[in-house]
Amino acid sequence: MASAFSRFRSEDDLGAQVARLSKEMAALKKALSKRGSDVYDDARDAGADLYGELRDRFTDALPMVRRRAHAAEQVARDHPATAAVVGLLVVGLLVTMLARK
Repeated sequence: MASAFSRFRSEDDLGAQVARLSKEMAALKKALSKRGSDVYDDARDAGADLYGELRDRFTDALPMVRRRAHAAEQVARDHPATAAVVGLLVVGLLVTMLARK
């Protein structure tokens, strides 16, 4: 008879353990969700900061890039054969680099 009561008590203990584990799992899911949301927000903020910094740097450098591009265009117009050779070399180099990967 003692074994029958101990069996019922162990079933009650098992039910209580399952209930506790279910509550712990729910708490862990909630904590993970919160942490994932925080990480996403941090990554989004870091991306926005990086984008803003890059935009500022490119905006500052854009006039110089335009002047250099205009100078390169003028050299290419003055020496078309040389520009064609350099262009073919650059294209060949890019094709070689892409073919290796």
